[in-house]
Amino acid sequence: PCLIGMEACATSHYWAREIAALGHDVRMIPPAYVKPYVKRQKNDAADAEAICEAVTRPNMRFVPVKTEEQQGVLVLHRSR
Repeated sequence: PCLIGMEACATSHYWAREIAALGHDVRMIPPAYVKPYVKRQKNDAADAEAICEAVTRPNMRFVPVKTEEQQGVLVLHRSR
């Protein structure tokens, strides 16, 4: 098992649940909290480096992983 850092978005909750089921520790960070750690132009490698840097910070706030039911309620709420 290892620590997995992810940027929070709609699909990241699904992947966080899948990865956590394999026994890993998943921490999701809001994109606004990752942005200050991006050192150069925006690309996947720079984003991954910034997420790795941000996830190791002791004062970082993380997004709780939503369950399937919580995401279903949000879909219903948005579709109204």
